[in-house]
Order: sequence, then structure tokens, then C-alpha cells
Amino acid sequence: MISQGDRFREGVKPTADLLDAIVAATRVAISERRLRIPERILEEEALNRTPNGIGFQVAISKPGELNVIAECKGRSPLKGVLRKDYDAPSLAKDYERGGASAISVLTEPTFFDGCLDHLRLIREAVTLPLLRKDFVVTDYQLLEAHAAGADAVLLIVAALDPKILGQLISRANDASLAVIVEVHDEEELRIAVDVGARIIGVNNRDLRTLEVVVETSERLVGRMPKDVIAIAESGLKTRQELLTLKAKGFHGFLIGETLALSPNPGKTLETMRAQ
Repeated sequence: MISQGDRFREGVKPTADLLDAIVAATRVAISERRLRIPERILEEEALNRTPNGIGFQVAISKPGELNVIAECKGRSPLKGVLRKDYDAPSLAKDYERGGASAISVLTEPTFFDGCLDHLRLIREAVTLPLLRKDFVVTDYQLLEAHAAGADAVLLIVAALDPKILGQLISRANDASLAVIVEVHDEEELRIAVDVGARIIGVNNRDLRTLEVVVETSERLVGRMPKDVIAIAESGLKTRQELLTLKAKGFHGFLIGETLALSPNPGKTLETMRAQ
């Protein structure tokens, strides 16, 4: 039998909701990891780490700059393998040289071939603030992120009950982790604002259909409170797109596939950020 993860890997057209499939796989993986690595072990590791959530916020919102959160990932459910020679710490160093403000590390294993070891290795390789990008649904994952060296985590409104979302934001903040709350439409934006999100990311990719509509960012940014840090995510390919979105109110940009697919990711990033 082909698993849901294998189905996407092999390019078979998905018949089920991708987001639901990833969240379901995540919950299974968390249960397995809890057995291998109890919370007390992670708590001991976390004692040696101090997340710099404030530093992350500052880095992605510097005025007058094109602040890019450059993403390390080797695979996507839609395009398959992005870099055959994927070396997470080497790619992160390239991003750092290219002027990245922060680095996003994809740690989801089943659909993106990510892992927490990538985050740990990147933490040792660069000094930039790090975002753990995953489908976070439990406190255990916040503790994992802290222990592995993250300064911020991503929480997806579409994957969480609003009450749980609020609780996770509060607990992340208690651990000095910054939080990007990801939204896709007006209703999700309302929820993000209601739970007190300080950083809101507008994902132009619909996680249920994988369709990318950059206009989503343009539509939603005008509805955000003025004191929120606004991040545009997915489908961004050119410097002009970044300039246009910055003029409309975005403070930063999360860019993954455009950089990961480039033969020279650091140079591509440098060109996109050039003033």
C-alpha cells in the first residue's frame, strides 16, 4: 500500500486534503518521538539554549531593507526533490553570505524530508535567527524547537483550534520563542488578530490545493493592525515583487523554492535584496 507521504513523493495527484494529511502524519510522528525522547530529556537540552525571539522580530522588520527569511528545505510535496545535493548547514551559510535576515528550517519529515537534526546543524553553522518551520500542534514541538536551537516557530491557523493556537502562542512566548502565525484568508487573519499574534505571515499557497496566488498577500496586508509585523510567504520570485509588497506594508518575506531551486542560492538572494 502506498502511504500518503509516498503518494506525494511519487507525484501522484493528491485525492485527500494535503494539510489534513500532514497534520495527521505529524501527530503520529510526535507520538513516536515522545516514546524515544521524553520531555525531561528535551528540557535538559533546552537548559543550554536561550531562544532569541526578540532578535528574530527585529531582524525580520528592519525599516528600509528587504528582510528575507531564507528557507532551507530539500523537498516539497508539489515539486519533489528541490536539491539533490541538499546540505542544510551549507545552504544556510550561503544564505547568510547572501544577506538573509533570518533562516527558516523545514523540519517536517514525511512530506518535506526535514528533521530536527537539520535545525541543530544549522544552529551550529550560522549566527542568524532561526525559524523552525513545521506543522506545530503540541507543546512538545515547542520544547523540541527550543532544545534544537530555534528562535521562532510557525503556527498555522488552518491547522489549529483558535483556543489551542492562543495557548501555543502564550507558551512559545514564555520560552522566549517568537511566533509567526500563518494565515490564508480574511477569516484566518481575524483569528490571528484575536489571539494576539505579533507576527502574521500571509501564505500565498493554499495548503489544501497547493495553488499559489500572490495577490492574497496584497489583499490581506491592508487589513492587518499597524503594530503587527507582516510577512509575505510563498511564490515570491523577483526583487520587484518584494518591492511592491514592501510598499503595500510588508516588513519581511519568507522565500523557499525560488532559492532552493537556484544553482547559486546565495547570489540569487543577494540579487533579490539589492537596493
